[in-house]
Amino acid sequence: MAERVQKILARWGIASRRGAEKLILAGRVTLNGKPVQLGDQADPEGDRLCVDGKPLKATERPRHYYYLIHKPKGVVSTCADPKGRSTVLDLLPPPLRQGKGIHPIGRLDAQSTGALLLTNDGNFTLALTHPRYHIPKTYRVWLKGKVPEHVLDQWRQGVMLGDRRTLPTQIHLKTITQDKTCIDIMLTEGRNRQIRRVAEQLGFPVVKLHRLAIGSLHLGDLQRGQARPLTKAEIKQLRSQYNSNFPFHSSAPVREYQA
Repeated sequence: MAERVQKILARWGIASRRGAEKLILAGRVTLNGKPVQLGDQADPEGDRLCVDGKPLKATERPRHYYYLIHKPKGVVSTCADPKGRSTVLDLLPPPLRQGKGIHPIGRLDAQSTGALLLTNDGNFTLALTHPRYHIPKTYRVWLKGKVPEHVLDQWRQGVMLGDRRTLPTQIHLKTITQDKTCIDIMLTEGRNRQIRRVAEQLGFPVVKLHRLAIGSLHLGDLQRGQARPLTKAEIKQLRSQYNSNFPFHSSAPVREYQA
């Protein structure tokens, strides 16, 4: 059955949907000997579809991998880094670091720590990152200064960030001292560096940011710098959340997450 080429590449674990579109635009994908255009369709059973000259065969569809990592500070959420910094792929078992199409689902900036998923299942990536699915992500955030409740209420209701307002969010105050405030915040949108930008705009910049959970998936006992495969039950549970609202809950104790 024919379907869009970028969807086929995502299912084959070649790249995410967006990554597949970039491959097509770069002229690296051909269909029956001709460069593919965005929107072109193919049937893997009958058409000759190639990436960088290598044909994709229905009988060679790669195994899908799903990993949870505990990202340390200083590790970048990319598959390669021109500056030579460690990437999240370096946290995987060596056989999975190259040639499997594994990529991070979303990002944590280099200074942030915590839960991050990696996979070579493009459809899974799309489902967990597309705005329409609103998969919640829970963070523990340390803010500089003593944040008053009315500022947290403003954040909860949504603030103008760029040209549009952030979605309402749930924030739970954990601890507050003279020079630092610790909150748990659950986001159902993934705008670039959203927490850091909002906090800066409100006058209480982020000191530390740690992602506790993605949907119902928590780090648990996974130590900093470690990775583990998801269980079938965890994959199924994440998929069941694509169009559901996950109730805010964080029982994790307050502690400093060191780099």
